[in-house]
Amino acid sequence: MSAPLGVLWLQSGGCGGCSMSLLNAESPELPGLFDAAGLHLIWHPSLSEASGDEVVSRLERLERGDEPLDLLCVEGALLRGPNGSGRFHLLSGTNRPMIDWVRSLAARAGCVVAMGTCAAYGGITAGADNPTDACGLQYEGVHPGGLLGADFRAAGGLPVVNIAGCPIHPDWVGETLAALALGALAEADLDPYQRPRMFYDHLVHHGCPRNEFYEYKASALEHSDLGCLMEHLGCLGTQAHADCNTRLWNGQGSCTRGGYACINCTAPEFEEPGHGFQQTPSVAGIPIGLPTDMPKAWFVALASLSKAATPQRLRLNATADHLVVPPSVRHPRQR
Repeated sequence: MSAPLGVLWLQSGGCGGCSMSLLNAESPELPGLFDAAGLHLIWHPSLSEASGDEVVSRLERLERGDEPLDLLCVEGALLRGPNGSGRFHLLSGTNRPMIDWVRSLAARAGCVVAMGTCAAYGGITAGADNPTDACGLQYEGVHPGGLLGADFRAAGGLPVVNIAGCPIHPDWVGETLAALALGALAEADLDPYQRPRMFYDHLVHHGCPRNEFYEYKASALEHSDLGCLMEHLGCLGTQAHADCNTRLWNGQGSCTRGGYACINCTAPEFEEPGHGFQQTPSVAGIPIGLPTDMPKAWFVALASLSKAATPQRLRLNATADHLVVPPSVRHPRQR
């Protein structure tokens, strides 16, 4: 039986929310997840007991190649400032920028995985004027490059695998690491932003419980309303790549199920939409951000037809915070 693969997890510029989300893994829970995938945790800044000189010594052995580094996981954006020195973020006890550690360890790793949108593309940390000069591991927003450069390939041959999300779903982590451990994830299995297709070839719109309201353009006016959140409240679920409404969070929830519009947090530059997250910009009443693969002319025609055909039940329920009119009950033999 082969030895478990070692996973080193480093945290850079971010909130730690992806680690917190990972702790919510269930079926299996986190320890069972690692055991089932044939992985062992070399070190995690929040989950491991080791600290101080013990950790630094371990990192130095990994850097020299004295100890194998199978999977390097990085959470949080990489802070290159000020002036490219990286000294906005030093690894405690080393007086050495985290970006230097990441570059050096990435060169040794069998695979490098970005945990969350910050590590993948810069994310929230890179928003506004980006005073820390934050970037992702292999992307700077939508542009390839980032800290490691567009041509980077880990020792196993893959580019950085981007598990995007703010935060990430724990299943995305577990199943990606398991696939890597089994050698079952190839570059062809990554989408154009290097996200695993098994999660990101879906849309948040898929499985959304508000889809009937969307079809008839019966729209919510407040977040507490039952209707579609796209027309007035900024929902990007028809454009966002993730399986959030078919792979529920904690087995039961998602943003749209909780009444909050999808902000497309798995996409590069989601943090700078150019308008408020809860706003839907439009021109002549037509949303600027149309559903993926939907030509504008078709959207206008279908939206007009849908609104004209909206059942009264949906009109009333869309702007209510509870079911006002239930679907009518018909005898099953009626045609």
